Amino acid sequence: MKGNQLFVLSLAACLLAGCVSQSKYKELETKASRDIAALRSQTADLEARKAAHERQIVGLNDQLGATEKRATETGAEIVRLKGTYDSLVKDLQGEISKGQIKVTQIRDKLSVQLVEKILFDSGRAEIKPEGKEVLTKVGNVLLAVKDKQIRIEGYTDAVPIGGALRQQFPTNWELSTQRAATVLRFLQEKVGVEGKYLSAVGYGAFRPVASNDTPEGRAENRRIEISLTPLDVQEVLKELR
Repeated sequence: MKGNQLFVLSLAACLLAGCVSQSKYKELETKASRDIAALRSQTADLEARKAAHERQIVGLNDQLGATEKRATETGAEIVRLKGTYDSLVKDLQGEISKGQIKVTQIRDKLSVQLVEKILFDSGRAEIKPEGKEVLTKVGNVLLAVKDKQIRIEGYTDAVPIGGALRQQFPTNWELSTQRAATVLRFLQEKVGVEGKYLSAVGYGAFRPVASNDTPEGRAENRRIEISLTPLDVQEVLKELR
């Protein structure tokens, strides 16, 4: 900007000295004014871009901080859940060794898979005495869980419901859902797990873990899974209201 001012002054001096005509001077003065205005506009644009970049950097730093916080919280949650996993494995050693139960943990999610025969007779939704003992062991560990959703999922094989049983369970949907609900009620009413953490759903035959073409595969597919997952955000907000 100072350079342009010097240019104008130089023009004025040159005009006084007779270097240029009056019209030429006006032309050069107008051009210099336009150049100055363009430079001012460019400067304002650069300042605006600079401010926008600075705001973007602040926003990215905030996101980075939030991500690091979530990573720390997730790491701590994985460690806490590992304690629940270890307790379940310890209390269910016998059933695990017989292949009746599988306990798995993937990061901050834990699952207990129970085969049908340990809980129910074929085509029935009433829990057997042996199944009640196992569910009591599982439930006693779940009593300490206060920061997870406990989801009970029912599954069947692909063999359609037949005979007189169809009057009670028209399809595998009804059977799997009833079994999941029965396990939920047992955990709540008999063991004391808080109902607000519990949910039940039936998937019928539509999420197999093995082939339905063999008796062994069908036996694996007939199961109950109890999954521990992070609390639903909406449910957490309800608790805070």
